Amino acid sequence: MASRISSTQICRTLLLAFAAFWVGGCATNTYDVKINAISNPEKPSGESYRIVAKNGGDPRTDLRTKEAVDYVKTALSGRGLYEAPNPETADMVVEVDYDVEPPRVEFETRSVPVFARIEGGLRSVIVPTRSSNGTVSYRRVTVMDPPSQELIGFDEQTVPVTVYEKYLRVSARENIASGDDTPPSQLWSVYATNEAEDDDIRSALPVLASVVGDYIGVTTEKDTKVKVNSQDEDVAFIKKGM
Repeated sequence: MASRISSTQICRTLLLAFAAFWVGGCATNTYDVKINAISNPEKPSGESYRIVAKNGGDPRTDLRTKEAVDYVKTALSGRGLYEAPNPETADMVVEVDYDVEPPRVEFETRSVPVFARIEGGLRSVIVPTRSSNGTVSYRRVTVMDPPSQELIGFDEQTVPVTVYEKYLRVSARENIASGDDTPPSQLWSVYATNEAEDDDIRSALPVLASVVGDYIGVTTEKDTKVKVNSQDEDVAFIKKGM
């Protein structure tokens, strides 16, 4: 007969598992990133750009926007693109937009541990007693152990999960005026998103920027999904900056 798992053993196991997850999670994390990219094959993008933040933040005063813009600049440098010394003579205008969408609730099937209440049993113990003259003797007494919770298995349950979508959209258009109401031609655009149970856009930005850099000049016929480790060389390159 298999031995029962005590509540103390369960707590110790769960705590160790949580600690391992926490330490590992602090060091590395894997992101599921979805990409939608398009490129205009009829319009060469050139090499120089001027950058515009589209989320309403000013990179000169807003630290988060500055961080996002710096990540994008680093990603662009990895493709041989550079910021034009004179914005008016840049080959293209690169627009940067990022944010976290409002949370939404999804339902997922997860394995949930099931515990059973085990009533305590009777057992005998030997306890010392001291007489009035100081003599110590021992006697056997019966005690009842308290009830315990024991793991008996796992149950598949559908549970509500709050999900946040973080996105980074980087697009480029010609840096010219058409002379009429026709807008300048779009050269390329990359839209990268990550859905998770946290809304930490700051940790996600270098990951999303690294994916953007990979898909500049690419057209995806449909949404493409990739897994990116936060310790990948491409992400480290983005975090290091220019």
